[in-house]
Amino acid sequence: MTKIAIPTRENVVDDHFGHCDHYTVFTVDNAKNITHSERLDSPQGCGCKSNIASVMQEMGITIMLAGNMGMGAFNKLSAHGISVIRGCHGNIEEVLKDYLAGRIQDSTESCNHHECGEQGEKPVFVIPNRGL
Repeated sequence: MTKIAIPTRENVVDDHFGHCDHYTVFTVDNAKNITHSERLDSPQGCGCKSNIASVMQEMGITIMLAGNMGMGAFNKLSAHGISVIRGCHGNIEEVLKDYLAGRIQDSTESCNHHECGEQGEKPVFVIPNRGL
C-alpha cells in the first residue's frame, strides 16, 4: 500500500503546496488501484513552517504530487521521507491516474519568490548617481 497526498483546492491540484485549502490523501494498493481517499486539513498559515511534513510522515504518506513549492518545503518533505513530484496540474483524480500510469515525472522546478521567507532572488534597487 502507498499513500499519496495532493494539495487540493476545489478538486484540482492547488498550485502552491504551502497555501492549499486541504490535502487529499489517496491509498493505492500494489495493483495501482485506489482503495481509499481522505481529507487532511491544511494548517493555518504557510505549510513550509508548519508540522504538516511530520503529520504526513506519521500517516504513512510517502509521495506528494504538487503543483509548485519552494525549496524549503521540498527539503522538509524530503527529510520526512516524502518524495515530491512537482509540476502537477488539473483534476486530482486524473493527476493521480496519470502518475500511476507513469505519465508524470518531477518537473524539478521550484518557486523562488515565496512569502514564507524561503531563499530566492532578492530585488536589486538602483539608485541613480546624482553627481555629488
